[in-house]
Amino acid sequence: MTDTPKPDTYSADGITAPLRYSTFRRIWLASVLANLGALIRSVGAAWAMTQMTSSADMVALVQTALMLPVMLISMPAGAIADMHDRRIVALISVVIALAGATALTTLAWLGLITPNLLLALCFVVGSGMALMDPAWQSSVSEQVPLETLPAAVTLNGISYNVARSVGPAIGGIVVATAGAVTTFALNALLYLPLIVALFLWKRIPVPSRLPPERLSRAIISGVRYIINSPSIKIVLARSMVTGVIGGGIIALMPLVARDLLHGGAQTYGIMLSAFGVGAVIGALNITEVRKRINGEAAIRACALSMGGAITAVALSREPVLTAAALFLAGAVWMIAWALFNIGVQLSAPRWVAGRSLAAYQAAGSGGIAVGSWAWGCLADAAGVQTTLLISAGLMLASPVLGLWLRMPRISTREEDAEMLADPEVRLAITGRSGPLVVEIEYQVAQENAWDFHNVMQHVQLYRQRSGAYGWSIARDIADPELWTERYHCPTWLDYLRQRNRSTQSERALDQQASAFHIGPEPVRVRRMLERPFGSVRGREDELERTTNDVVQGQGLLGVEELGNAGRQTGKHAPSRRSG
Repeated sequence: MTDTPKPDTYSADGITAPLRYSTFRRIWLASVLANLGALIRSVGAAWAMTQMTSSADMVALVQTALMLPVMLISMPAGAIADMHDRRIVALISVVIALAGATALTTLAWLGLITPNLLLALCFVVGSGMALMDPAWQSSVSEQVPLETLPAAVTLNGISYNVARSVGPAIGGIVVATAGAVTTFALNALLYLPLIVALFLWKRIPVPSRLPPERLSRAIISGVRYIINSPSIKIVLARSMVTGVIGGGIIALMPLVARDLLHGGAQTYGIMLSAFGVGAVIGALNITEVRKRINGEAAIRACALSMGGAITAVALSREPVLTAAALFLAGAVWMIAWALFNIGVQLSAPRWVAGRSLAAYQAAGSGGIAVGSWAWGCLADAAGVQTTLLISAGLMLASPVLGLWLRMPRISTREEDAEMLADPEVRLAITGRSGPLVVEIEYQVAQENAWDFHNVMQHVQLYRQRSGAYGWSIARDIADPELWTERYHCPTWLDYLRQRNRSTQSERALDQQASAFHIGPEPVRVRRMLERPFGSVRGREDELERTTNDVVQGQGLLGVEELGNAGRQTGKHAPSRRSG
């Protein structure tokens, strides 16, 4: 976390509001330059590949090499961003990208570059930026107030597309006048301002009272959260489909310039610039789009417009008409991805923001990477025009997905709930003790049984999102009013994390479930340490020290016995707090 962001003295409204905050403004401006360098390098790499080979799939693999790292390392990158100082993670990531760009420049200058080596170094540069993206994206909420977060997310998209609006044209001119090696050198130089901006960010981390998760467990926690979050799953699915289908127009653009328009590097740069200018215009209008139509209608409109634009690119032989179609394609492409990004940002709580954004980036970029390769192979077999027409047809059909995967309606980000005090413990345990079993007993009037059960289905999802597993709800056959919720956590530390990961709406679900309780005593919570056979070695001093431990046949500390002993000796105090 950081201290509360303070605006500078001048004012701004609407989409420019986040630029009032100096930290965000510095990093954003530096990211524009870094993106400019990356796009100049992309033009140089793609054109260098067309000079080394005539294979369409090798040309398309340049885009794959740059995007594939996002799919492969996004989840570990997101976990690292959530576990460690995001500023340090971002700095290390940019240094990795800088090293890859420097190596590419050196080898190209020495004339040692080959198609495979070009792809490998593009992969290294892409890996550095894939590691940075979750740290940068999830730290935006630390740099601006919550009310300006959607505008900040949109500005991040604009930073790339501002660079795209001029970068490809610059790249085309540089390639035509100075060669591809100069584009690689510019890419390396333009990473330096971003390193400076990140170094100047005075982030004040607030230490957690719990140690960070291990990387493997943090990744599992992120995956578990996403699996149990319907809104994020829908956004990921829709973004992946959009990436697979729409990636063809980006990957095949060098071939559009060369084969359909019979142009050179400058023509390619102009076509990319038209796409980028359209994307900037689309981003500037995202606020109006969100005000006027809901997310699903906007995504459908974008898909239909994109399909029409790709059709026009496939059929056109005039650079002006192709550029106009790419302008439209860029605008709706940007709007669609901004809506996907905002949907994830507003759906994910702070503790898992990096991993959720990493999953989104993996889905979108992975879709683009796989789609680029597939469209390149198809272009080799069927030709560029036929391939683009097939892509356009699939894009025009993609809104049908909304019948099953409707975009969620999300207007504001969930706020984290207040931290709960640690529960009382009289057993000598450590943070790694586990598994832990939690049982919560409710007494519910029979006429409310159906409503209570419906609420508990939502409780199940949120418990599993925050780290619980093996969740169940059971009804006593001898006492139909008695319901028992039961779930597991791997260790005591995992349980402490799980109970404090709730958002305000999730904490309200707990209160809603407890409101059904009609018993004379509060809702009863039992927390038990599971003891499987073989875990006790036989020496008395190796057991957790308590006079109330009872090991039963199922390996649990006895529930009834422990409860009775506690009531007799005063050593067991059931908690009112859920979980």
